[in-house]
Amino acid sequence: MARFKNFVPRGVIPATLLAFNDDYSINEKETRRHLRHVADVRGLSAITVNGHASEVHACTFDEQQRILAVSAQEIGDKTPLINGVYADGSHEAARLARMAEQEGASCLLVFPPNSMSMGGQMRPEMAVRHFEMLAEATDLPMILFQYPMGTGLGYPFETLMRLIEIIPNIKAIKDWCANPMMHEKHIRTLQNLPRPVTVLTTHSAWLMASLCMGADGLLSGAGSVVAQLQVDLFEAVKAGDLKKAHAINDRLYPMQQVFYAEPFLDMHNRMKECLVMQGLLDRAVVRPPLMKLTDAELKRLHDALAEAKLLPNKLAAE
Repeated sequence: MARFKNFVPRGVIPATLLAFNDDYSINEKETRRHLRHVADVRGLSAITVNGHASEVHACTFDEQQRILAVSAQEIGDKTPLINGVYADGSHEAARLARMAEQEGASCLLVFPPNSMSMGGQMRPEMAVRHFEMLAEATDLPMILFQYPMGTGLGYPFETLMRLIEIIPNIKAIKDWCANPMMHEKHIRTLQNLPRPVTVLTTHSAWLMASLCMGADGLLSGAGSVVAQLQVDLFEAVKAGDLKKAHAINDRLYPMQQVFYAEPFLDMHNRMKECLVMQGLLDRAVVRPPLMKLTDAELKRLHDALAEAKLLPNKLAAE
């Protein structure tokens, strides 16, 4: 059963990373250390596991179950846990959803099935049935992960509204539409419904602009490194203190520039390397096809951490 009843996703929600040993097995000791470090950040509303940031695409069902169990043991009494549901088939997604409830998750982050990428946008009944099967499997609240339309995995606005209408479990969207005009439409529409649906921005490359549009929270892998800055920015924008928000954003800017540079797929790879540079992770191993970053890129990450004042003084001088 869920550890936090009636959880409503809003506020600042980091997505944590997953530590591996050199043989690519899961390093539970380092993963637990990372979880504790993030959970100690003031002002968080929840933590997400088994998401993009933890390389869920490369983890088996049993590994995902173990990751959630470890997370619940380590920080589950302190903060609600959101568990990613990443599967190409709806039956497997429902199996993951049932597992997440049994292991103590308070909410699900539902990824769009990659199997819908070649025209699923033209068949809204596919998305409807996918979410219906999840709702039949569990009554946990859900966060719908809204992808950019150009990926073939984004839900058209009409489909999104239909899903929200018929699946009351959908309490929020993780908005990665990558379109500022559509993002603002999501915020203005969904958060003002008779049954409001929170817009959690994941536009971390332009986070301040997104929050100023009115998003009522954020869900981001960058929170594995900069969660306290995200909390501070969120609170400053909510308080209408734009001077303070700009000052915080000035520290976030160098990190955004390196995290979300091309190739985009290396964003979480870069975040792992940053934690190593900060002394918060022993090693930055990623599972193939992801690969170790170049020395030149590692230097850019170090320089960005120093500019953002996120390195201990001794390490910043190296």
